[in-house]
Amino acid sequence: VNGIFFPLVSVLLLKAVGFVKSILLPTQRDRIVPIVITNIFFFWTFLIFKNFDDSPAIMKAMTLGVFLASSSAILLNIYLKISLHAIGVGGLVGLALLSLYKEPSVVSALPLTVALLIAGFVCTSRLIASNHRPVEIYPGFIAGLVCQFISWWIMA
Repeated sequence: VNGIFFPLVSVLLLKAVGFVKSILLPTQRDRIVPIVITNIFFFWTFLIFKNFDDSPAIMKAMTLGVFLASSSAILLNIYLKISLHAIGVGGLVGLALLSLYKEPSVVSALPLTVALLIAGFVCTSRLIASNHRPVEIYPGFIAGLVCQFISWWIMA
């Protein structure tokens, strides 16, 4: 709900009042407020997981990583139209790597393989559709990946 529904409703409301030109958020300027709003929802989600003692440690770390990645998106968006999709799949790959580190086995390598395939498809499709340039994709992917590692380190 906090990761999809509320941010989507927020973007639709911003479009309805004319604050953004398109729900696709094609320009850096259009992305500022929606990213900040989404960041608030991600922080809220992190706080919920953090404050429940029975929440798995990996969920606490993952939600912190999502919040940190969203925060990095705000900063990176100042300089370039960073790929939010690449940030997301970078975080997914980071989470899969951390899972493999925590439970090394052949079976646990499957999520990493799937995450890398998804990341490849998503980032390639952003390039083919001409929505982004490599200079916007690679930093996004690295930001998502690094934010998951940082969150794991903080929560450990």
